[in-house]
Amino acid sequence: MTTHTIMTLIDQYGYFAVIFLIALENVFPPIPSEIILTFTGFLTISTSMTVWGAIIASTVGSVLGAVILYAIGRIASPERLNRFLGTRFGRLLRLKPTDIEKAARFFNRRGNGAILFGRFVPVIRSLISIPAGMSGFPLGRFLALSTVGTLIWNTVLIYAGSLAGNHWQAIVAQFEVYSHWLLIAVIVVLAIVGIVWFCRRRHLAQTTSKMKELD
Repeated sequence: MTTHTIMTLIDQYGYFAVIFLIALENVFPPIPSEIILTFTGFLTISTSMTVWGAIIASTVGSVLGAVILYAIGRIASPERLNRFLGTRFGRLLRLKPTDIEKAARFFNRRGNGAILFGRFVPVIRSLISIPAGMSGFPLGRFLALSTVGTLIWNTVLIYAGSLAGNHWQAIVAQFEVYSHWLLIAVIVVLAIVGIVWFCRRRHLAQTTSKMKELD
């Protein structure tokens, strides 16, 4: 979706367009929330839209999109994933049901922070809803954390757009740089965690194999 299309929709349909576009952005991450929110903030000084109205509309859209992905995660439950791992294609992943259980336990322990702070990271703010659903993370708590996280993110960008006025696109450029480097940092951290997990698992497997040989 082009920037021109986004601007036209918001200009014509106001809050309804904001709800729709932000919900869509959550489900399809390539749609940039920075443009949607900062342009909406700019419109609050030149149209009948208000800052608080824009914040509420964008937060409703964010939570709606998050719930859709959460529901997808619930449908793709650990039980279904375990059945898939038992198929020929699933065995290629070299994952065991215990790995899925460990992942679910980890998310239940660390899920609060992941959901809350994940709302500030592009792409991650969309994907984080799926493992939340898969792990059976409580829906009420998921909604509360998602609402708080998106409320903070949306408020910052909408206020920035309203303060920047005609220069709102400069704000978008700054946030795109922030989003780019933050996403890279998250990917690097996840890669390191993945490598450490893989090495530990491999070491444990080798140790178990040697112990069996000694027996």
